[in-house]
Order: sequence, then structure tokens, then C-alpha cells
Amino acid sequence: MNGPVAYLVTTLGCLIGVAGVVVAVVAVRKGRKAARPAAPVDPFRDTDSDALRGDPRRLKPGDIVEIRRVSYAVRGSVHLNEGGWSWAEHLLDTVEGDKRWLSVEEDPDLELVLWTAEPAATITPGASTLDFAGRRYASEESGQARFTATGSTGLDPSGTLRYHDYRAQGGERLSFEAYGQAGWEVARGEQLHRADVMVYPQAGPEAS
Repeated sequence: MNGPVAYLVTTLGCLIGVAGVVVAVVAVRKGRKAARPAAPVDPFRDTDSDALRGDPRRLKPGDIVEIRRVSYAVRGSVHLNEGGWSWAEHLLDTVEGDKRWLSVEEDPDLELVLWTAEPAATITPGASTLDFAGRRYASEESGQARFTATGSTGLDPSGTLRYHDYRAQGGERLSFEAYGQAGWEVARGEQLHRADVMVYPQAGPEAS
């Protein structure tokens, strides 16, 4: 084998070797990517209800939600986060102007609570138990969270929220919330069953 031919054979051999290494590296990378574990999924999540009744976790301003045969428009949404724990509150409005708040939280099961404001209430949080409207409520939890607001909520786009939650026997709730430097707002809450809520997502820039 003369010099030029030997050089050509050697060069081709090197190129084939390099190509083999590249193919092997790509294969390893693809293998690692395919082996990456999927995001955790709640095995008990009621996906059938989400498919049939809409997913309250994805509510946004402009959507329509029906609660016990009463239709509400979602006027605005507040998303809250405290130490990595997150939940949402949505301002609802009927055609008659009846305003309520719907809170959506996974703790770890989906929890839906319909809130009615009590603007005439004069009580303040802090005590271990409170008596209000003929019911006794026990302190459940309190803290401070960061929030972001979208739509028409009457709140700043972002800020802080202080809260103190109470619960009565039977599950009725009493909540105190103070956004920013504002005073306490009081609301009574009733826990809903998943079947009480039907979501009708509306087309829009945030729709999926």
C-alpha cells in the first residue's frame, strides 16, 4: 500500500471512529433524558370530575362557575403563596350583583370554600375561640402570604396578606384577612362538595 492510499485509509478510520463516539454520546444523552422521572402525580386526583365538571384549579377572570345552580362570573383572581404553599381565591359576581369569594386549595385533597363577607362584624382575631352569629369557632391557622391579583379585585397587583382562620363544629369557617396595611375583613365560609361546582372556561389569552 503506497503512502497516499495508506494516509487516506488512516484518515477514514479516524473519521469513522469519531463518528462512532458521537453516536454513542448522543445515545447516552437520549437514554438519560428518557430515564428522567416524570413529575409526581396525585394518584387519587379525581380526573373524571375535572373532565366532566371543569377544573377549579384553573379558574381565571372571565370564566363562569356554577355553584348549586347559581351562575357566577369570575371577576378577578388572587393567587397566594406562603413558604412554597399556594392557593387561590376568586371574586365571583352574579347578574344581580351578589358577590362571593371562592377559595381553591389542595391540602392535599381539593378543598373548595364559598365565602360571604360580613362587613358589619366588629370582632378581631387572636383569641383561641371566638363566638359569632350564634356559633363558636376555634382558631385553626394564621400567617402571612404574598399575593398577585388579576382581573377586577380592587387590590394592588401584588402585595402581602395577613390571615387568621377559624373553624366551627360541622366545618363552617370564619376568616380574617388584611391586605397590605388595611384592616381586618371578616367572612364566613361554607365548604363545598366537588359536585356542587361546575366550571365553564371562557376563551381568552389565558385559556388553554
